[in-house]
Amino acid sequence: MPATLLPRTERMQKGKDLRKITAREAHATLNLPLKRDPITILAESDPARVPQLISERYNRMLASPFAFLRGAAALMAADLASHPAAGIPVQAGGDSHLMNFGAFVTPEDNILFDVNDFDETLPGVDFTVDLKRLATSVAVAALSVETSKKRARTIAEAAATAYRQQMFALAELSPLETWHSRIDLEQELGELQNKGLRATLGPIIARARGEGLNKDDNFPRLVNKDSGLIAEKPPAIFHVNTAATAAQHIDAEKIFAEFRNRVPPHVLCMLNKYRLADIAFKAVGVGSVGTHCYIGLFMSADDEPLFLQIKQATNSVLERLGKSLKYSGHQGQRVVEGQRMMQSASDIFLGWTTDEASGRQFYVRTLKNRRLGSISEISETKSLADYAALCGKTLARAHARSADPAIIAGYMGPGEILDDAIASFAMAYSEQNALDFTVLKKAKGAKAPSPALTEPEAT
Repeated sequence: MPATLLPRTERMQKGKDLRKITAREAHATLNLPLKRDPITILAESDPARVPQLISERYNRMLASPFAFLRGAAALMAADLASHPAAGIPVQAGGDSHLMNFGAFVTPEDNILFDVNDFDETLPGVDFTVDLKRLATSVAVAALSVETSKKRARTIAEAAATAYRQQMFALAELSPLETWHSRIDLEQELGELQNKGLRATLGPIIARARGEGLNKDDNFPRLVNKDSGLIAEKPPAIFHVNTAATAAQHIDAEKIFAEFRNRVPPHVLCMLNKYRLADIAFKAVGVGSVGTHCYIGLFMSADDEPLFLQIKQATNSVLERLGKSLKYSGHQGQRVVEGQRMMQSASDIFLGWTTDEASGRQFYVRTLKNRRLGSISEISETKSLADYAALCGKTLARAHARSADPAIIAGYMGPGEILDDAIASFAMAYSEQNALDFTVLKKAKGAKAPSPALTEPEAT
């Protein structure tokens, strides 16, 4: 009988039995691979990136150790390949740091908090991989605002504790109840202890509640008011219709035709009420800078806008964890299916497509609306503790959709043993991250990122 069909108590015992194979305390140690060269690992993806944006990628990583960690998901994945695993696979986000969680409004007008980046998502990955990435980002964030090491460790542990407590709560639910569970931001607001974080989230919720999905603030910001087309903002946003940008050209009509063939009929019915008015290259993120990403401006018959993002999907960095994790299918499909698995309410426009000429694979989604703002730029220490716990709770909910929360809860146990181990790992890796940041700084030299690339992103 499959483990998922056993009674809850037996499934929790299965998780507990896994401690005999990998002790929870084993997750505390940082074991780096031999002959480790961070620059070489980071540079492996450079040949596939837009050449003129590669330096911008490193410049953005050089802004701080926290920015470096954001862009070094491949490096951390390579390091985690030599670390112990609990033996409980989940659909992993792959890059579960603080900046990859956020608020969004669902089509039903609910304001949820969830994981919001899935470029590196992959099935079959041990749950501790995402948890270590999250806790490390918490520790690095805390240290970046000159928090004491003791306090930074406490905040990192709070993320792991929130993950464990939420997993225990989910273990008591039916599979259907677990699947439909969500993190309602308005409800969470009332439970937050820190007044500063409540003050940050309150206006965000009010804006979303007042305006909902009726308006798109991308339109006036990204469009030239004279031409009605996407505004040029090089090097971040530019059209690919010149000799200099020929390498970034894509066949938009064919790309969207393939995309349309993969969306459900009800979504296609809505898409058919829009025409493609313009398309342009748009650099995004830190780790994604230089990958091939575009925005398409669609207009209705009455000139009402819809922005879709076309983002290149390459192999997940989590494939570094082992040969068994090699994904052989369409990389855009990997991202779309991973997002649908982990998010409580996914974008209705999610889909995947291919540019036949270049062979590049893409996924398509709605270009994120900035109206909700950024709530992860939290520097005040007490706010960070609450926010870290919220992210830990959210990650547990995302993992529980693909795995059995009872087995994970059984392995973790009701005490703080694993929480403590994860916090120790986070502090050790934060020190290594600082060393790697210094190595990159010496190798590349620090330059200020382009103003066009430091503008707050909707992506």
